[in-house]
Amino acid sequence: MNSVKIAGKGTVQINYAKTDIKLGSPGDMIIRMKACGICGSDLEKVFGEYGMSSGKLGHEPSGEVLSIGKNVKDFKIGDRVFVHHHVGCHNCHFCKHGNFTMCQQYQQSNFQPCGLSDIFLVPEWNVSKGGVLKLPNTMSYEQASLIEPLACCIRAINKVKSYKGDDVAVFGAGPAGLMLVMLAKLHGFDKIFLLDFNSFRLEFSKRNIEGITPVNLKNGFEEIIRSNTENRGVDLSIVATSSLNALSNAFEITRKGGTILQFGVPGKNSSFEFDIAKIYSNELTFLSSYAASEIETHQALNLLQEKTVDLDFLVTHKFKLQDSQNAFDCAHKAADCMKVIITSD
Repeated sequence: MNSVKIAGKGTVQINYAKTDIKLGSPGDMIIRMKACGICGSDLEKVFGEYGMSSGKLGHEPSGEVLSIGKNVKDFKIGDRVFVHHHVGCHNCHFCKHGNFTMCQQYQQSNFQPCGLSDIFLVPEWNVSKGGVLKLPNTMSYEQASLIEPLACCIRAINKVKSYKGDDVAVFGAGPAGLMLVMLAKLHGFDKIFLLDFNSFRLEFSKRNIEGITPVNLKNGFEEIIRSNTENRGVDLSIVATSSLNALSNAFEITRKGGTILQFGVPGKNSSFEFDIAKIYSNELTFLSSYAASEIETHQALNLLQEKTVDLDFLVTHKFKLQDSQNAFDCAHKAADCMKVIITSD
């Protein structure tokens, strides 16, 4: 069994286990990974100061069922599946309020050793709570690896009260940023601004997504947005990056009574100063959105299966599991790439 782990600041390494993974309970499943995307949170774990508790790499895996426990009834060996790494209990105080990602069990349920492994175990909890999704034959493993990040974007944008014709600014033209842009189009937003310093990614978005306005943050972005929103600012700003400068800029271009949504994972011990009186007097709303539940993963699967949202263009680079370091370097530099996928074959 080969799996990827963090070996030091900016480096990853392959672990070569001597024995295969074994089923631990009659409700477990073992999956052979076929494709797994590199997420921005993976990059933060390797290259930055990740602010959450988990240090495992890879949570966007799709693959083939290799083995099942005797109590698993809904799957068989050979099934093509996507696996969600965290699943809530749906019974605790948090889950009853719809805060599934705050559930204590959600934080603990995970597969072993990680999603970036040629073989990994899915615990009984994830299987029984809907964390494993069968894939249609029309969907490739690479397409299925986009289910989880799309689900996170779905959960984020569903948190916002919006009206058809509202204007939105998305900070960060990475894969998640472009997914959020496409969901904003689906939700009926009018003017959609995509802001970044990365010229390649801005040009990439312009070529592949119609009806958006890419804005380079070097070029007087605040004036551009205000001049296109009757000087009021956007109704919604989504920060799809860990940059605190982006968060600061979001407060400046959001209209009075508007909403700022933090989607990107901030670094550990990040701090941000802002005039609270301005938030109060302008009635600004600040929201954050962390991860997704199996509810959104099912929604994401349906959107992809029905081609309501087509994300094939996002995958620009594929690497083998044994070449994970180059995959992470490529995704981190973001010089000429969007979504980077690691495959086991």
